[in-house]
Amino acid sequence: MSSEKVFESDFKNPAALLDEFFTKHEYLSPEEKQAVTQAWTLLVTKAGDKTRECGKPYYLHPLRVANILAESKLDSPTLVAAILHSIKDFDVSDEELSNQFGANVCNIIITVNKILNLPINTKTMHQSDAIRNMLFAMCDDARIILITLADRLDRIRNIKKFSAADQHVIASAVIEIWAPLADRLGMQAEKNEFEDLSLKYTNPAVFQQIKAIVAQKKDERSSYLDKAVNSIYKSADKMGMKIEIQSRAKHFYSIYQKMRKRNKEAGELFDLLALRILCNTPAECYTLVGIVHGLWKPLDGRFKDYIAMPKANGYQSLHTTVMCEGKPLEIKIRTHEMHNMAEHGIASHWLYKKGSSRELIEEDRLAIINKLQQFKESLTEGDNFETLKNELLGDEIYVFTPKGDVRKLPTGATAIDFAYSIHSAIGEKIIAAKADGKIIPLSRPLQNTQIIEVITNPQAHPTEAQLKLVKTSKAHQKIHSWLMANDPTFSERLALKAEETAAANGIEGTVGSSGGGTIHFTKAKKSRPKKGAKDASEIKPRKKYGVLVQGDRRVLYNIAQCCKPEYPDIIAGYVTRTKGVSIHRADCLIYQRIPQKEERSVEVSWDCEKNSNEGN
Repeated sequence: MSSEKVFESDFKNPAALLDEFFTKHEYLSPEEKQAVTQAWTLLVTKAGDKTRECGKPYYLHPLRVANILAESKLDSPTLVAAILHSIKDFDVSDEELSNQFGANVCNIIITVNKILNLPINTKTMHQSDAIRNMLFAMCDDARIILITLADRLDRIRNIKKFSAADQHVIASAVIEIWAPLADRLGMQAEKNEFEDLSLKYTNPAVFQQIKAIVAQKKDERSSYLDKAVNSIYKSADKMGMKIEIQSRAKHFYSIYQKMRKRNKEAGELFDLLALRILCNTPAECYTLVGIVHGLWKPLDGRFKDYIAMPKANGYQSLHTTVMCEGKPLEIKIRTHEMHNMAEHGIASHWLYKKGSSRELIEEDRLAIINKLQQFKESLTEGDNFETLKNELLGDEIYVFTPKGDVRKLPTGATAIDFAYSIHSAIGEKIIAAKADGKIIPLSRPLQNTQIIEVITNPQAHPTEAQLKLVKTSKAHQKIHSWLMANDPTFSERLALKAEETAAANGIEGTVGSSGGGTIHFTKAKKSRPKKGAKDASEIKPRKKYGVLVQGDRRVLYNIAQCCKPEYPDIIAGYVTRTKGVSIHRADCLIYQRIPQKEERSVEVSWDCEKNSNEGN
């Protein structure tokens, strides 16, 4: 569909375009038309004579986006947000939008605008999946996703005048991000159009080949399908069932996928035709399967029951393939409600029943979105939408590099984690960071969809403070390894922390010292032996020498874990700030590097007269 075919009115006449829009969508009430008119007036006034790359007025694209959504009979707040989704390109404040259209519509406009301006760079399918998940993380209202998809759909419908290179970039993003997103939301019609248009611009030769073959067999297909349709109608009429049958050729991208899977040319494929039978109840669906299988022989392994076991996106239908006049014919059978869900997915939550009733389709009949989120709260009067709840990304965030690559990080991750996710060398030299162009503290948790820029300095290095800030295992491991190798006191602090943890199960006290200060001591708790264990008196104690600190065996000390001195090693000791005296081998390199070692050293020796069996 091209822009010329959407509206017949002169695209330079905004009033005529709006009148035609209302003519197309008569379901809108006078109040809704007034809100849409107000949004349209604001856009036209702000846009003025501005045009887009195609040479058309700036305001035409937003109206086409609103038209796509109006085709599904969505309400006026959605249409208003669609018309104004790019109004931030002009000097319109959030306050002005909120005052005129309400806080909810303002929030939708802001978020849609942010999504559409993200520096998306789709290098791999893994990256694309991360982007799709990130989009869900941004959306707390389903209308945001619907408007975003409508924008992308109109964009690819109207890229003829773009350069071939730009066409390929846009089409690649569509097939990798937006088509799967529409599929995940159960929006089959949008998904199919995304795929076909993407194929047209990413692989034009194949697209034209498939188009030619489908066109060549049009008359043959029409006669063949008419016979099959008449046979089904006659059989259903005998059973007293009112049904509707739609015949079609499969969409081009589906044919293309079959060509790749079977390694065949399009002309070699026979199952390019399909029928869709619509009925009124699930029971009739199963009756119709029996009718179809009675008319033609079904192919083994080609029957699928998506009514009893719906797809993850809520899709329901019965699929079967039969041999009709020597050719395979795919037939899908579903109720009208199932068809509505299959075509419109998430949008069907807001379709009006029978066009005039304001009653919404029962939500419990339309469970969709495959664990990504669910609709939880009941609708309130005057609010035709529920908040889209995000459950998939509860413990993850997605942020961008300045080049548009997506990085997945745990919730609470900082710019330090981000830097290490890029490269260890960048993480080691980080001194500051920017989020969306503004300096942020390295301790501040990152937020979804921020564009993070790392500022480094060749003289910088990891610190123990950074170790306490990071959330990713990679960043933690890299910083820990660097500190162990380069910080002479880091292992000491680790050892002291371990001693503190161990001492938490003991009894700690103090005694006076001859120098008038305080000397700490600890006494381990007694614990009951485990069942089946030998009594402590039966176990020969391990010979272990204690340490005298300036001749006193009551002073708290700990054995350094960096060198682990044992009797009869020559030992040295120094006073720590919180945990007594640390005992090292005298030739320990870490001990030799301790700042102000001479001032903090004390005389220590092995306690040879009395072996200590207590862990210090």
